[in-house]
Order: sequence, then C-alpha cells, then structure tokens
Amino acid sequence: MFIGHFGVGFGAKAAAPKTSLGTLFLASQFIDLLWPCLLLLGAERVRIAPGITRVTPLDFEYYPISHSLLAVTGWALLFALVYRVVSRYPRGAVVVGLLVMSHWFLDLIVHRPDLPLSPGSNVRVGLGLWSSLAGTVVVELFVFAVGVVIYLRRTRAVDRVGKWSLWLLLGFLLVIYIGNLFGPPPPSVSALAWVGQSQWLLIIWGYWIDRHRRGTCP
Repeated sequence: MFIGHFGVGFGAKAAAPKTSLGTLFLASQFIDLLWPCLLLLGAERVRIAPGITRVTPLDFEYYPISHSLLAVTGWALLFALVYRVVSRYPRGAVVVGLLVMSHWFLDLIVHRPDLPLSPGSNVRVGLGLWSSLAGTVVVELFVFAVGVVIYLRRTRAVDRVGKWSLWLLLGFLLVIYIGNLFGPPPPSVSALAWVGQSQWLLIIWGYWIDRHRRGTCP
C-alpha cells in the first residue's frame, strides 16, 4: 500500500490538530522510510519478480526489522516517546504512535503472507489483496479520499500557498500511484531503495503545506 498510508496521515489531523501534517506523514510512512535504508545496508532483502502479484512485482524475502509486527510495535513506541519529549503534546504522541502501527495493519490487508510476526518467526501473514488490481485500487483510493476529506474539513488555507500546495501534492501522489500500478518494474533493488528515499520530499512537502493552513473548529 502507498497512497492509503498518506490518507491515514491526512485523516489523523482530526485526532491531533497540533501535530504537523509532515509529522503525521512521517509516522504513517515510517517503516517504509526505514526499509530502503535497511535494503541499502543489506540488512533486509527483496526480490523483483514481475507477475508475483497483480499490483506489485516485489517479493519481500526478509524484512523483520522494518516490517515484523513486534518490531513495528517497538518503532511505534519509540516514535511516540521521542515525539512526546520533543513536542510535549501527549495526544499527538499517542496519535503518531498509532500511525506507525497503522502501517503494518494496512499492509496486512494487501500483502501476500510475507509479513513476519517477529524477527526469527517463521509465521508470516497477509490477506493478499494485491492479487486483485481492482480491489486494491478501490480500497486504497477509498482510504486516501476519506483522509483527504477529513483534512480539508479540519483545516483551511490562510494564503494561496496553503491552497495550491495541497492540491499539487494530491495530484502528485495520484500520479505516483498510477505510475506504481502501471509502470515498469524497478530495474534493480538498489534503484528501488534510492527511489524509496525520495519519499522524504513528500514529508517535507507536508510540513510546508501545514505552515500555510490553520485548523478549523470541529
């Protein structure tokens, strides 16, 4: 899942209005930002296998540090603790911790049974929605749309930057999503990992947008 994680980040603004959209994006995508780093270090492995699912050509061979349920729980607690210390916003800390956890459960819906429960465990889970292109698109766009609607209702632009930067981001995310669905497979694992690092630009974009928008009353 890709765009759905950003949808959850958008929607979380209602639960933590003082937390920047950039931080909400960072939390919701945290383990997918960690994963490319671990690929480049050789600590985790993925194989490019076109046709392995209808949606993605990736065969996730080994990624217990970034994507096992136990590890993600630890990352969520650590992320929440650091945010609590830095921001002194307890509600926001709970929300960002839950966002980190949400990534695993959304992945559970779409992945083949390749998500480990813990490092060293042979038990792997996944409901396999990626076997259906139509089903994946419907579910992921629904999650994204709901999150965006919530964000639009809970914030308002204070200038033209706040308005157009948001709409440009939404369009850009949709273009990336379409490219992921219908574009060619990555040429190599290293290329995949470096492209994954580009998601940091989306995090920065989220911080920029939020500086030009203000919260509205519930």
